[in-house]
Amino acid sequence: MAVKMQGQQQGDTSSPETLDPSDETTDTELNEEEDLGVLEDQRSIIIHLLSQLKHGMDLTRVVLPTFILEKRSLLEMYANFMAHPDMFLSITSGCTPEERIIRFVEYYLTAFHEGRKGAVAKKPYNPILGENFHCSWYVPQDRVRLLRTTTCTGPNSAPTATTITGSPQGGADGSRKRKSDSYRVQFVAEQVSHHPPVSGFYCECKEKKMCVNTYVWTKSKFMGMSVGVSMVGEGVLYLLEHDEEYVFTLPCAYARSILTVPWVELGGKVTINCAKSGYSATVTFHTKPFYGGKVHRVTADVRHNQTGNIVCKAQGEWNGMLEFTYSNGEKKLIDTSKLPIIKKKIRPIEKQDRYESRRLWQHVTASLKVGNMDTATEYKQCLEERQRSEGRQRAATKTPWKPKYFIKEVWRSTHQSHCLVSVK
Repeated sequence: MAVKMQGQQQGDTSSPETLDPSDETTDTELNEEEDLGVLEDQRSIIIHLLSQLKHGMDLTRVVLPTFILEKRSLLEMYANFMAHPDMFLSITSGCTPEERIIRFVEYYLTAFHEGRKGAVAKKPYNPILGENFHCSWYVPQDRVRLLRTTTCTGPNSAPTATTITGSPQGGADGSRKRKSDSYRVQFVAEQVSHHPPVSGFYCECKEKKMCVNTYVWTKSKFMGMSVGVSMVGEGVLYLLEHDEEYVFTLPCAYARSILTVPWVELGGKVTINCAKSGYSATVTFHTKPFYGGKVHRVTADVRHNQTGNIVCKAQGEWNGMLEFTYSNGEKKLIDTSKLPIIKKKIRPIEKQDRYESRRLWQHVTASLKVGNMDTATEYKQCLEERQRSEGRQRAATKTPWKPKYFIKEVWRSTHQSHCLVSVK
C-alpha cells in the first residue's frame, strides 16, 4: 500500500483542509514513560503469555496485557517523527539534487529519536479501523536553511566542519514568531485496514510545495526474549518545485529484554531513491551484537548511481551524535539529543471528532496515567468490541469499509498482491 489524500467525503464534518487552525493549541504531552522495568506481578503474567507463544509466531491477533501500553496511539507516534519540521522543510531549499538528497538523509536520521521517547519500551495503542490523528507545526521561516553554501558552485558543495546542537531562534513551538512569519506543516494519519493492520499518513507544507505520503503495515512476531516489528511499506517525498520524488522505506523495531527492563532498538537496511536525479542512499540500522558492541548504531552512504561516487557518508547513533562526511572531506556533527523540538499543535479533545486518536483513547490514557490498569483494560476492551460490532454490521449489510482520507490502489506482482494507500 501507499498513501494519497482524497477530497472530503459527503457527510464528513472535517478534513485536513477544513480544520480550523485557530482551534489548535500547543501540545503539552511529554510522551515519556517511567523507567520502572517489569514488576513482579507483571512478570508472572508475561511468563504465562510467553509460554503460549512459539518462536516466529505472528502477534497481530494476540491480546497483550494493558500494562505494556504507552499512553499514545501508533498514529500519533508517526506524527512525532516530524519533531524537526525545520529540517524537513530545508530539504527543498537545497541548491542541487545532491544537496537535496543529503538534506533528506540528515532529516531522516534525526527523525526517530523523538518517536521513541524514553529508554523503556512500551507498545503504542493499536489504532482501530477509521481512527485518525491530526496536528500541525508552525516553523519560523528563519529556522529553515536556504543553502548549505552561499553560492551554488557545484555538486560537491559542503559545509565547513561544525556541530549542530540547537537553534536560538524562536520558541520550541515557534511561539516567539507571528504565524505570518512561519510555515505551516499539516499532518493527518488514518488506520485504513485492521487485518492486516495498515496505517496511512500524509504531511504537507503548501508554502514550500512539498509533501510526504506513507503507508505502514506493522507485522509483529515473537522472537524468544524479544518482539520484532517489521514496518512493511514505503513513503514518497514529493518536492513539487523540483519535480522530484524520493521513495524511502522504514527500519524494523525490536523490543529487547521483555522480562526485565524492555528497551527498543532499530535494525535493518533501508533505502532512499530519487529516480529523476539518479541519487540514492542506503541507511543501515545496526542491532547490538550478542557480545559487546554498541547500541543504536547507524551508518549511511549517499551515492550518485550513474558514476557510483559516494557524495556523503554518515555514522553514529540515531538517538545521539551523528557525524556526516562529505565528498570534499569536510565534516558536520549533529547531536540529536540536543536538537530543539518544535512542538506540534493539536485541537483540544472537546473539539475533536469521535474517531480522532486522543478523544478515542482518552479514558484509557487517563487510567494509565493514574496506574489503574483494570479500568484501562475495560475501556480498551470497549473500543475493541465497538470495532468488532461495527465490522459485523458492515458484513451483515455487505457494506465495504471506506477510509475517510485515503484511497487504496492494488496491483499484483509475481509473488504477492500489494495495496497502495493514496491520499484522496
